[in-house]
Amino acid sequence: MSDAAPMAFVGDSLTQGGDWQTWLPGETVYNFGVGGDATDDVIARLDDVIGARPAVVALLIGTNDLAWRRSVEHVVRNVETILVTLRRELPEVRILVQSVLPRGHEFADQIRDINRHLWQFAPTVYAHWLDLWPALALEDGELNPAYSDDRLHLNAEGYRIWVDELVPALERVRQLPPTSRAITLPDLG
Repeated sequence: MSDAAPMAFVGDSLTQGGDWQTWLPGETVYNFGVGGDATDDVIARLDDVIGARPAVVALLIGTNDLAWRRSVEHVVRNVETILVTLRRELPEVRILVQSVLPRGHEFADQIRDINRHLWQFAPTVYAHWLDLWPALALEDGELNPAYSDDRLHLNAEGYRIWVDELVPALERVRQLPPTSRAITLPDLG
């Protein structure tokens, strides 16, 4: 990793709970994770992220929308709005969109649908995609209980798995020009 301009992590309690500065030594990290936030909340505070002028934005948001019974379309539309706004306001920023994490298996179909849409949309705004689902989900779509005590929040092992996936993705993002090509997208079949 590089010690270039700052990196911003944007999201909800999953992001807020990360010890990003420790896990990414040599980086200047801003943690814009707020417990309980849904996509509407991130839109409302996006000016704070833009004002920080990060070189990289790592976005993970959407699971709390499902708890509020918001539709897949609502989540996707709002994340698209976040990405378009970041691209417009910070044209040189490198954006890493992270898949909505698995939680209880009853949410699996909705989360898969959200992730499929975001995976398809990310390249249209020159954002890069990191699919965390394979590393964290059981076959039925449940968040692996080895990584969570409540079927939603990550424990230390869950964060370790996330960081193991995140670090190489951030390295790839840093190496690419900000508005070039997307990281090769996975087959979500």
